[in-house]
Amino acid sequence: MAKAKFERKKPHVNVGTIGHVDHGKTTLTAAITRVCAEAYGGEMKAFDQIDNAPEERERGITISTAHVEYDSAIRHYAHVDCPGHADYVKNMITGAAQMDGAILVCGATDGPMPQTREHILLSRQVGVPYVLVFLNKADLLAEDCGGFGSEEYLEMLELIEMELRELLDLYEFPGDDTPIIVGSALMALEGKDDNELGTTAVRKLVEALDTFIPEPVRAVDQPFLMPIEDVFSIAGRGTVVTGRIERGVVKVGEEIELIGIAATTKTTCTGVEMFRKFLDEGRAGENCGILLRGTKREDVQRGQVLAKPGSVKPHTKFESEIYVLSKDEGGRHTPFFKGYRPQFYFRTTDVTGACELPEGTEMVMPGDNVQMTVELIHPIAMEDGLRFAIREGGRTVGAGVVAKIIE
Repeated sequence: MAKAKFERKKPHVNVGTIGHVDHGKTTLTAAITRVCAEAYGGEMKAFDQIDNAPEERERGITISTAHVEYDSAIRHYAHVDCPGHADYVKNMITGAAQMDGAILVCGATDGPMPQTREHILLSRQVGVPYVLVFLNKADLLAEDCGGFGSEEYLEMLELIEMELRELLDLYEFPGDDTPIIVGSALMALEGKDDNELGTTAVRKLVEALDTFIPEPVRAVDQPFLMPIEDVFSIAGRGTVVTGRIERGVVKVGEEIELIGIAATTKTTCTGVEMFRKFLDEGRAGENCGILLRGTKREDVQRGQVLAKPGSVKPHTKFESEIYVLSKDEGGRHTPFFKGYRPQFYFRTTDVTGACELPEGTEMVMPGDNVQMTVELIHPIAMEDGLRFAIREGGRTVGAGVVAKIIE
């Protein structure tokens, strides 16, 4: 049987559920697939199908992630849900599942808990641009508080909402403007809708996804950037660099910048070659060779990037969020201490850097995640949200993301 063709009629948006253990992330994920399947077609996924998430390996790191898809009236969503807290940490730091927006699930019976806070912080660190809230288990809260609509119930809801908005503000999300939808994921999953807490609440959530998360800018519409993998000199034609275009479009005759490792220089693209054919332009996702005018072979090296002038700058010092591989994942067997100087692998090359641990942190154990400040010995073209690997002699021992550039 021929493989079904993936038709992209609707814009595609990546989302995921985050939040404290047992607050209902997976139940909500299953409920959304049910409600959307009934309203807009598509396939419903049962709780068990999502809960038994397969293990994947991303850059040597073992992560369990469930992927589901559903349609709203105007969009197609790809949704990730992770079984354990450690899986979220790894997922968000490696960017294995980059989210255009996240649904923070918080149980109304508990209110915000340690992982609620940690996942909001992680979202900020790794650059998840939008977070909205589903306040789950409202039916149980009503039972505890003298019934739905009772004064006590409404007061409790108001308190929890206030706490959540303050938490979001604390990590620089717009707390006051964040949609908070109150409901019961289990009720919606069972197809019930008492007091509009079930299917209606989930429908409201999906409508909030549609309106609160803007349509992501496609890679091809972003400013041009290509990490350089290799450099050749071709007699009579000049210098050719090869790589995969990460984003944007480069046209023959355009001025581009060469950034990283050495001082930034300007050059001109005089040709784009793909599969031995010359083209007028190279686009995001394509592997190609780019011919550079007036640039010497020795002035270019792997690890630099070609980019639209002014779109990205070289930096050496940044704050990062790091996940250190456990021994079982092939990482270190021992902790590291302040003064640790591994290699940081950005895009196509390793650069040595010094690590500064947070105040009060003496050492970092394999399997931990930690915020640290890194200073590289050479500048790298960098922006917030850039992912990297940490290596020792070619072996990956960690993964990280640039949270904030310092200089």
